[in-house]
Amino acid sequence: MAPLWALAQHPIVKTNAGTICGVEKNGIQIFKGIPFAAPPVGDLRWKAPQPVKPWKGVKACNAFGASPMQGEPIPFMCWSEEYLIPKAPISEDCLYLNVWAPKKTTTKKAVLVYIYGGGFRSGGAGCAIYDGTELAKKDVVFVSINYRVGVFGFLAHPELTKESDHKVSGNYAILDMVAALQWVKDNIANFGGDPNKVTIAGQSAGAFAVNFLAASPLTKGLIHGTIAESGGSILPSSIRPAMHLQQAEAVGVDFAKSLGCNSLQDLRNKSANEILNANPGMVGPFEDGYVVPSSMYQTYVKGQQNDIPTLLGWNLDDKIMGPPVSAAKYVENIKKQFGANADKLLAHYPATNDMEAAVSQGDLSRDQTFGAQGYAWATLQSENGKAPIYVYNFNRKLPASSPANDFGAFHTGEVPYAFNNLHTVNNRPFTKADYALADHMSSYWTNFAKTGDPNGTGVANWPVYSKQTKLVMKFDASSQVVPLPTETKLKVLTSIL
Repeated sequence: MAPLWALAQHPIVKTNAGTICGVEKNGIQIFKGIPFAAPPVGDLRWKAPQPVKPWKGVKACNAFGASPMQGEPIPFMCWSEEYLIPKAPISEDCLYLNVWAPKKTTTKKAVLVYIYGGGFRSGGAGCAIYDGTELAKKDVVFVSINYRVGVFGFLAHPELTKESDHKVSGNYAILDMVAALQWVKDNIANFGGDPNKVTIAGQSAGAFAVNFLAASPLTKGLIHGTIAESGGSILPSSIRPAMHLQQAEAVGVDFAKSLGCNSLQDLRNKSANEILNANPGMVGPFEDGYVVPSSMYQTYVKGQQNDIPTLLGWNLDDKIMGPPVSAAKYVENIKKQFGANADKLLAHYPATNDMEAAVSQGDLSRDQTFGAQGYAWATLQSENGKAPIYVYNFNRKLPASSPANDFGAFHTGEVPYAFNNLHTVNNRPFTKADYALADHMSSYWTNFAKTGDPNGTGVANWPVYSKQTKLVMKFDASSQVVPLPTETKLKVLTSIL
């Protein structure tokens, strides 16, 4: 706990577990490493998040809490150091969140809660590009949260199901997010935020999670808007395969056997590193009848989701793939994967030569993992929901200082623009057009958090997406509203998926 003499120049806020102090920089109050749940260690490993143990005195919250248990973050491809968590600390004791808030006024501010990506296997709130200062300067309270990843966040097992109050297991990562949102509901007013105006935003796996949260009955009254960047959970995908509780439990049983564990207690007695270094198989959210009551597709077809305003989109070069294969190999792979639908798919993702096949592989990787999810989500919301939905395509190819870091409008590339955080990104020769785009995108994001509508003073009009018009905002050096460019491809692909 911080001594009283050290708190004189620091903002102090009461939470429901105790009093905390942060720091103030340029009119923004910053609190890092606020515990929102008890450490999920020991007998709390693979349990729903439990309440924080209250503390006495004043807890200094001026540094990020540990990132969730995962492998060492190492830069690769387009993801340089600022896109990754710090190398330390990394720990099971990871359930912390962070708040950036304008100095308090009599008016409560809208709240934007950010959920990181990482394929549900990695990530954390401590990445440089996730800094909330610039969004807080646009008069919202910004919150970033941690959640358990990998096997720590998703292990299902019959014994875990049996000990659960709701007779389910797995999906602990989603429950962590729900617990963080409950913390926001209970505490954010003390930071100047409006608990009745909370928008959740996420990128990649974070966007998949946003979709689950938007559909879950557990978040009713906790969220009032959603932003999904490059991700959604309407259709099965490489990030979220179709799986039910019983299938997930079977994966968990095999995982326990691979570690020589005959009981749940044996598993909990294993060290975090032993668990991390074992291969758990596929991990990620799944249908469990509680957190995720039914398939996401059916939830939206029946209009059973939280019907709230949504803003979503994906990037021109949202590709998760290795080097392209030859045209002949690509066609062979498509026939194996899509069977009777292969010819229909190849008509829109053709391969008459190796160069064309390489382009088609990139487009299909983008569309199959991200574009089709966003398209299906937007279509179902516009058909079966009442709340508006806004769709974007991020096409700005990030300036490259060398051919080695020229990845175009790559996956995650839009985040520093949406957060007005280009200053956190190294070795890229950004231009005036980039800074203008970042200013506009961050205004759209904060406007949406405030009103459920991205439009406002100083930005071009962004129309609501509908199945009739299919108009999207194309973000680039010069942004404009256009009909969804890949609509024909996406319509065919989603019909197959």
